[in-house]
Amino acid sequence: MKIPAPDWAATVAFYRDTLGLEVVDEAEGEATGTATVSHTVAVRFGPTTLWLDRVPGAARSDVWLELRTPHLESARERLARAGHQPLDTVEPFTAPDTRAHWYRNPAGVVHLLTEE
Repeated sequence: MKIPAPDWAATVAFYRDTLGLEVVDEAEGEATGTATVSHTVAVRFGPTTLWLDRVPGAARSDVWLELRTPHLESARERLARAGHQPLDTVEPFTAPDTRAHWYRNPAGVVHLLTEE
């Protein structure tokens, strides 16, 4: 979830303290892996992980989804055959060895396709 900076701390507190979800990871600055996220906290959300990203300059919250695959290249080829190309400029990766691609579904929802 991409969250404007003024709302981020209260949003983290909502999931962590109010709902009691377990914090399973946290990163700040360059350790977030992207230049647009200044701080991120991951909470266990049922069988999934919900990343709460602090995004300075964001005007509104936005939900992005992550899909994981053991075969990134095969998944990328399948998406290409269906007419979907990577949009890796959505949020450029700072780590040169990142094995992932960004996509948007037809409704505009951003998805991160990452190799397990």
